[in-house]
Amino acid sequence: MLTIGSVVLGVDDVRRAVAFWTAALDYVPRDAVDDDWVVLLPANGPGVQVALGRSTSPVQDHPRVHLDLYARDAADQAAEVERLVALGARRVDWDSYPEDPDFVVLADPSGNRFCVIDAGRT
Repeated sequence: MLTIGSVVLGVDDVRRAVAFWTAALDYVPRDAVDDDWVVLLPANGPGVQVALGRSTSPVQDHPRVHLDLYARDAADQAAEVERLVALGARRVDWDSYPEDPDFVVLADPSGNRFCVIDAGRT
């Protein structure tokens, strides 16, 4: 049987991505950080590993795979979006929002899209 070991994101600057994602998720590097590759682990117990690899391929405007980060409710979602923007994320002018969405689309400093979900609505 297979299990998912890591979610891998391509980034243009590994060290900048480490700074963003460790602060965003409360993760820590598993090993020494270099300019090409790092695996991040949850700082406080088990969870999904996030690996960051240097990439020169362009960011997709509508990626086929992305991260969904869950917030407890609408107030938590709004606070997390503001916190992530303060860390270096940017809001994405998403052209596919449904009416009354339960998600906000952001991009990390490398342009990778991810969503912050109001899990209280699911």
